Amino acid sequence: MSRGGRPVISFIVPAHNEEAWVGRCVAALNHSGAAVGEPYEVIVVDDASTDATGRVAADAGAHVIRVEHRQIAATRNAGARVARGIYFFFVDADTLANPAAVRAALAALRGGAVGGGGMVRFDGWVPLWARVLYPAYSVTARLIKLVGGCFLFCTREAFEAAGGFPEQFYASEEVHLSAELKKRGRFVIPGPTVVTSARKLRTIPALDLLRMLQRLFVHGNRIFHQREGLEFWYGPRPKDPV
Repeated sequence: MSRGGRPVISFIVPAHNEEAWVGRCVAALNHSGAAVGEPYEVIVVDDASTDATGRVAADAGAHVIRVEHRQIAATRNAGARVARGIYFFFVDADTLANPAAVRAALAALRGGAVGGGGMVRFDGWVPLWARVLYPAYSVTARLIKLVGGCFLFCTREAFEAAGGFPEQFYASEEVHLSAELKKRGRFVIPGPTVVTSARKLRTIPALDLLRMLQRLFVHGNRIFHQREGLEFWYGPRPKDPV
């Protein structure tokens, strides 16, 4: 739903079986958009959900479109195709944006940046191994300007010039889009953070993550060219203990 006339900001939310989170995600985006004071829209791309994701998102005030991709890059791109804003904000369905993060990103874009991303804080309990590794990741990510897809933003012009998210990848699509954006101008990581779910860290054994990293080291980006082996993103979702 567009708020305040033709949108300046398009919030695009890919979602698969996210009925537990998507309502909170949309509510946080509505709050952030209203606080920033710019016309905005919230688009939820319901990708082959078998739960109430679409209904919950619509009830929260989002414009919902349905796709059957089960591929995150294609789902993000589907949202971008219907978006009407000047600035695109791609926000994961299990992520809660806030006015400070949106305001800082918007200021950066209006200041000449082509895109950027937000660092995250995790909700609830986080495993010890993740708590140990996160500070080093945070410093490194800011230094090399590498962020995940939880909260990624760019101008429409830069997104289209970059060709959108590369659909040959089933994961790491945000890394490749970020690399293309960096070729076209300044890419930023503002100070404010957003909150995202740590459920994958809580429910997927660390050994499984190590195996995936080993495959990545041996085979490179080829492991992201098919859904098989990417259970971290596409596998059955265990019950979150939190």
